Amino acid sequence: MSEQHTPRSLIVTFYGAYGRAAPGPVPVAELVRLLAPVGVDAPSVRSSVSRLKRRGLLVPARTDSGAAGYALSPDARQLLEDGDRRIYGTSTDARREGGWVLAVFSVPESERHKRHVLRSRLAGLGFGTAAPGVWIAPAHLYEETRHTLERLQLASYVDLFRGEHLGYAPTAEAVGRWWDLSSIAKQHEAFLDRHEPVLRSWEQRRGTPPSPQEAYRDYLLALDSWRQLPYADPGLPPELLPEDWPGTRSAAVFAELDGWLREAGAAFVTTAPREP
Repeated sequence: MSEQHTPRSLIVTFYGAYGRAAPGPVPVAELVRLLAPVGVDAPSVRSSVSRLKRRGLLVPARTDSGAAGYALSPDARQLLEDGDRRIYGTSTDARREGGWVLAVFSVPESERHKRHVLRSRLAGLGFGTAAPGVWIAPAHLYEETRHTLERLQLASYVDLFRGEHLGYAPTAEAVGRWWDLSSIAKQHEAFLDRHEPVLRSWEQRRGTPPSPQEAYRDYLLALDSWRQLPYADPGLPPELLPEDWPGTRSAAVFAELDGWLREAGAAFVTTAPREP
């Protein structure tokens, strides 16, 4: 397992891909089985689940037969639903809407620790920095930004605005100051280095039904790599990006892997008994 694919990240990825559809809490024994193909051992599953529970993302619960298991908290479900719009490209139409959303915040000195939290959350949502204290993102991120700040009880410190960039520098030049496009491009290239060969391998086996466990493994690893990228990359309009932007190809590779492997991998999740 690479350093990128941490046990905690892979557990979140599993719940995002398959765990939400479970009819009830996922038994701990089942989590151990389902994380084994991607290189996570039982002690790592249990310790990572405990950390996710402390963060309020997983909630302990019993299955119908009384086995110990974990379900998603409401906050975790909201995070995953937000992620769907980015990860699976359902915001494509929204990205065509022009304009920007600006976030300006002011935090009292007595609560200055919340400044770091706000900066971290805005950066995590894909905002760039237009000026000190002024954060900017494409307008399609407004709704997610609004309810993320509300969920974290940070909305009272922030004013949100929508508008257009009117100069003086060309917008395509300005976005190069607002975001580190070179760093984002490298992340796309790293994804392609890891997962484009996997796609080509599956393409060579076209016509052969995929093995559910292989499909599950390759899909979960690809999704675990990919799901970070739509947050690093805010989804800028193509005309504002450099030529040969690798994000276009990495999005296409992930979409193909999703089409090839997601449903096939679901068979591995559902075929074995869910109870220990």
